[in-house]
Amino acid sequence: MDHGEQLARLRREAPVLVSDCLGVCERANVVVVRPSAAGRAAGARPVWLGLVNGPDATEDVAGWIRAGGPVVVPIPDILDLHVFAPPRRPPAVRPSKVRGTPRERKTP
Repeated sequence: MDHGEQLARLRREAPVLVSDCLGVCERANVVVVRPSAAGRAAGARPVWLGLVNGPDATEDVAGWIRAGGPVVVPIPDILDLHVFAPPRRPPAVRPSKVRGTPRERKTP
């Protein structure tokens, strides 16, 4: 997996924050999709996706984000295969090598 290309692809759809560890390394690459403002207003919660390890999976995530993401648009069946429950107590995480302009670093 070309991690740089994966990040670039996802950044074309939404701000991306890279972290050191989310406590679920066995499910790498992990992507947590936070809901948009509209999704949050409708009660959406972040969706954790694991094993996002190829360009097809990355494109599926990017397409779902582009369409509106959690609650706004139902999760595609193919992505439903990647969904998992987050750990009960994720480790304390500090951003690692956050790239981009301050606007890109802003989380929705």
